[in-house]
Amino acid sequence: MEFFFRPKGIAVIGATPSRQKGGNIIVSNLKTGYSGQVYPVNPRYKEIEGVTCYPSVSDVPDPVDLAIVFVAARMVPQVIEACAQRHIPGVMIQSAGFAETGTTGEALQQETRQIAEKTGIRLWGPNCMGLVDTHQRFVFSTVTPAIWDTGLPSGNVSLIAQSGMLAGAFLIDLMSHGTMGIAKVCSIGNKMDVDENDLLGYLIHDPDTAAIGLYLESLTDCRRFMALCRSTTKPVVILNGGKTAGGAAAARSHTASLSAGGALVTGAMAQAGIVTADGFYQLVDFCRTLGMYPSLPDRSGNRVAVLTYTGAAGIVSADLMHRHGLALSTFSDATLETLQTVFPEWMPPSNPVDMWPGIILNGSKKTYDTAMMSVCADPSVDAVFVHCFAGGFSLDVDLERMAKTAREAGKPLFCWISGERDRTYDFQKSAQQLGVPVFREVMRAVECMGMLLNRSSRAIETDPETEADEQIRRLKQDPRLGMLTSKKGFLDEGVSKQVLEACGIPVVEETCVTSVKEARLVAAGFGFPLVAKGMVPGVSHKTESNLVYLGIASEQDLEAAVTTLQQTMAGRGRILIQKQVSGNRELMAGFVRDPRLGPCVMCGLGGVFAEALNDTVFGVAPLTLTDALNMIDRLKCRPMLDGFRGMGPVDRDVLAGILKTLGHLGCAYPDIREIDINPLIIHQGRPVAVDALVVLEGENR
Repeated sequence: MEFFFRPKGIAVIGATPSRQKGGNIIVSNLKTGYSGQVYPVNPRYKEIEGVTCYPSVSDVPDPVDLAIVFVAARMVPQVIEACAQRHIPGVMIQSAGFAETGTTGEALQQETRQIAEKTGIRLWGPNCMGLVDTHQRFVFSTVTPAIWDTGLPSGNVSLIAQSGMLAGAFLIDLMSHGTMGIAKVCSIGNKMDVDENDLLGYLIHDPDTAAIGLYLESLTDCRRFMALCRSTTKPVVILNGGKTAGGAAAARSHTASLSAGGALVTGAMAQAGIVTADGFYQLVDFCRTLGMYPSLPDRSGNRVAVLTYTGAAGIVSADLMHRHGLALSTFSDATLETLQTVFPEWMPPSNPVDMWPGIILNGSKKTYDTAMMSVCADPSVDAVFVHCFAGGFSLDVDLERMAKTAREAGKPLFCWISGERDRTYDFQKSAQQLGVPVFREVMRAVECMGMLLNRSSRAIETDPETEADEQIRRLKQDPRLGMLTSKKGFLDEGVSKQVLEACGIPVVEETCVTSVKEARLVAAGFGFPLVAKGMVPGVSHKTESNLVYLGIASEQDLEAAVTTLQQTMAGRGRILIQKQVSGNRELMAGFVRDPRLGPCVMCGLGGVFAEALNDTVFGVAPLTLTDALNMIDRLKCRPMLDGFRGMGPVDRDVLAGILKTLGHLGCAYPDIREIDINPLIIHQGRPVAVDALVVLEGENR
């Protein structure tokens, strides 16, 4: 990849003297910032922008290890052939007209890809805007030369964008406002060859990059992407504009139907420690925050001191902090005593710290400095949120001094700024240079604080597949699971739970019967109350088909239930008698094999409202115990699991073990398409599977 980022010489194929066309803009941008050799290529011209123009790429002299192509799409395959014959290792195709345009363009893209596979040449694009590297002052792109007017402010955040126009226009927007510096921006377009994983792997080792943001409409290889993110401590933020519906295409189980709408991708990102964003400015705000604070001390928590000049903003900050998982610090006596030295006697200080009365008495600089020094020295403070005003009245602050105080204390400092336009702009630029994230909205500042302080610091993780190998091997060798290779289609509930029980997943006591007499014998052993279920081939949702009878409390009720089920099924299935399990919470767990992500595990709120409430989370198998526990923590119903209104806590280790086992089982047996356990009833604090469905590839025989 080095020839894309540090080429010795660049051929521009499709160069032109017309100042309004991309072939000229590329040459102009290269001449402005790139110090290597630039070789325009176009048989119609002898010279472009004062540089010798060559009739073909074969005529270009050494050194040349990168070609930037901006010609009609139909010409690109022959151009790539020529570049390969010239032994140019890398090509950026900035031309459009490929797969994004339909069938004809897709055929051109496939033809070009085949040339790359045959020759080994690497292709970046097509339909992209290339690369901008502010540290090197490289603009390998058709982005407007107005980008140079921004001064190309450098920073430590690198971006990968699938949208070319977004990469160019958004980059100028960020740079011209002076609030964020950039290390590199990579526009990758259709990802014919070079994709987000290739670039992510490069940026992980790039010394100029501390945080990485991505806008993607698809993931080429999500598992590789996850592995790369697990392999680095550099924070990664993603805005995903094209989440896969994957395994929901032919959903028959709750697990598969709930995997739609990007739930699988969202779970995969969380599992790999990736921060997700919902909008473009949120993406860059998260990135610049993480670029300024890529790691926090191990002792860091979520307690914040708020220093404000207006009580209203302090109240709003406190409300927003609660929403984003942050807490107001409870100041020590020493901190309160120090604050009191700049407060009027009649006003005891508290958090949020309304400094306006102190500012009236002592001036803004002394009040801000005293407040900053006291809260930064307080061990109950993990971060500081300062409200500032630029212009209009006497409220000057020494931002450099505040930044130094916070930095020496090892505590992140965030600023909200309002005021006159020009002075606010200057304040933002100063904050950027000091490494302090500053925001024009209290809400966005608190949102970024919450993202940072609640993001656990991750050590580089081991490969979960290596950890799971032994357990998967044992499952493959278990003779009780042989049916998973011999059967096809839907396994009925009884057989499905035999599979789960063989794996160590706790299941309800149950027996299949064929008559009322057999049912009475089972009842004598189990005792009442009981559950009777009819298992009919092809019917996965038994409740809706009147095939479930709960709370059977007597022999007469049992006889009536079994008789009715026999009539309903008309000899087409079997009857299952279960010991009724009592519990006050119902969860669900499952497995689905996604076309892109492969084996995935689900956990969520269960019962008849599972699909209506859709409180579910997903993870990519195999899972580690930490993965499984983190999945449980992401559930919105988590407070119910911790113990709620007299209900004891759920044994999370048992629940996590079930999720791990489901993932291992799916990895061991590739014929498993889906597994659905709904509900998992919490009985005496432990989950028990009372209904289950296993779906194998193929049709039922």
